[in-house]
Amino acid sequence: MSQIFDFPNPVNEKAARTVAAGVVVLSILGAITGWWIVLLVLAFGFAARVAGGPRFSPLGQLATRVIAPRLGTAKLVPGPPKRFAQAIGLAFSGAALVLNLVGLQGVSTVLLVVLAVFATLESVLGFCAGCFAFGQLMRAGVIPAETCEACADISLRAKVRA
Repeated sequence: MSQIFDFPNPVNEKAARTVAAGVVVLSILGAITGWWIVLLVLAFGFAARVAGGPRFSPLGQLATRVIAPRLGTAKLVPGPPKRFAQAIGLAFSGAALVLNLVGLQGVSTVLLVVLAVFATLESVLGFCAGCFAFGQLMRAGVIPAETCEACADISLRAKVRA
């Protein structure tokens, strides 16, 4: 059962950036229309990716099986920071959904715009703000080093990428 909910490690950064592009589209669509069903799809996608990486996520499947393989050789990066970033996305999209459903569309829209900005940074520039926060929390000792050995030991990063 635990293997079903394992998160991949390492992760293909090209697939992660493709997923981020999908998040940008869904976030902007949700912010513009206010349709709760778009927010539900967005939040479900994040929940599915937190639970098991791309395995349960339609967007994750599209990114890993169809789009990323066409972008060339995989660029591998550590998985734990990506899972952490997906959890932050779940918090934002889940909060946006709940706020939308209780009639606070303005606050919901703000959360979706923030989500779109950070997903754009990941998709276009390859800067994962959640991964950056993960690293800072590791340096501060909040997240134990054994959570991501490749993150804690810089010499392992080259091995993950190879």
